[in-house]
Parts: sequence; structure tokens; C-alpha cells
Amino acid sequence: MIYFDNVTKIFPNNCSALSDVSFGISNGEFISIVGKSGAGKSTLMNLILAKQKPNRGKITFENLDVSKMSHSYLPFYRRKIGNIYQDYKLLPKKTVFENIAFSLEVLGKSDSEIKRTVPQALELCGILEKSSNFPDQLSGGEQQRAVIARAIVIQPKLILADEPTGNLDVYTAEEIMKLFLKINQLGITIILATHNKDIVNMLNKRVIVIEDGRIIRDEHEGKYHL
Repeated sequence: MIYFDNVTKIFPNNCSALSDVSFGISNGEFISIVGKSGAGKSTLMNLILAKQKPNRGKITFENLDVSKMSHSYLPFYRRKIGNIYQDYKLLPKKTVFENIAFSLEVLGKSDSEIKRTVPQALELCGILEKSSNFPDQLSGGEQQRAVIARAIVIQPKLILADEPTGNLDVYTAEEIMKLFLKINQLGITIILATHNKDIVNMLNKRVIVIEDGRIIRDEHEGKYHL
């Protein structure tokens, strides 16, 4: 599904964010990309989204060369990817239902489809009863569930989750990870970027460890040790 072939990313200050990174991710996998702050995790995510381009190497998504996509095609490409952030990015003046529906409105979906699919996403994420609430009326865990519902309602092939449990307590973080596992069982590929070894070890899925922009370990069903 996704392949990095000797990818290097160097920023203008001559800082090397990624150096000769190569790996592949199959459709339906759940991958944890782990490493300390500044290791290159977010850069890797941005390269997949084509927000940045590599200086060297090649990135393919379903056999498409990501770095060579035309500017006009990028919106169509990014519709295949759901994004989940640490800071939620929910629209404060819209209800939970309206926040999730907005993603579909942007895609030009009909009102009938929105009314049908938004409750399904909210129910899967366990917050259907919160559909009329505004973001500031939700707990941190509920807000993250709303963000996940927003990501899955577009029926993505891939979900990128960048430190999604960074603002959550241990119990809530574990519940969010259980939700990710549930979504992965539906066939959606998930890439989780985190530095939380306890979360990674709980998942017991494939782990790619990045240090100073290089992959130092790639283990299937492995454990992450600092």
C-alpha cells in the first residue's frame, strides 16, 4: 500500500529529518512509528500527506508516486486519508454532528447520505448521545472520539494518527487505542506516531523505531523499549 524507498528529507537549515528511510506497509496493517520528539515521526506523516516532498527517494501510495502528484490531484488523494491530531482541531461553534458532517459536505455528499453515515460513525466511536453537544461540552476523550469519527466518516483507506493520546490520561488513552484496534479490524490501515511505549506495548502490533531520522528497528508484533 505504502512504500518508502531510500527517502531523505532535509530542511533549509541543513537539518536532516529523515535519512535513507525504506519500509513498506501492507493494506490493513496497524503500524506504530515510535521515537523521541524530533526523531522524524511528524515529517514521515507529512511526506505521506504530500505536505512536504522528499529531497531524495520515492514514496508510493497504491503505486502512485506521491511526490509527483499534481497540485490539482492532491485533494482527491488526501480524501483517501483520515487525519487524527493531538489537539483535536474541532470547530468550536459547530456541534459534534455538524463537525463530522462538515467533512462530508466538503466532499459534496448529499443530505440523505450525511444523515445516514454520521450517526453510524458516532455510534462506532461511542459518542452518538453527544451528537448535539459542542466541543467545549465534551471531555478530552470524547473530543478525541469525535475527531476519530470525523476521520472515519469519509471511509478512508488509511488513518494517520499523530500523538493522538498525548493529552489524555492513561485509562482514556487505552480506551482510544481499543477504538483504533476496532477500526483496524474493519480493514482500515492505521499509522500511529507516538513516543508512548506503554501504548505501543499494549497494542502489540508492528513497531518501527526512528532515531535521528533513521529506522533503527522494525519489528512485527514487537515491544518498544527506550
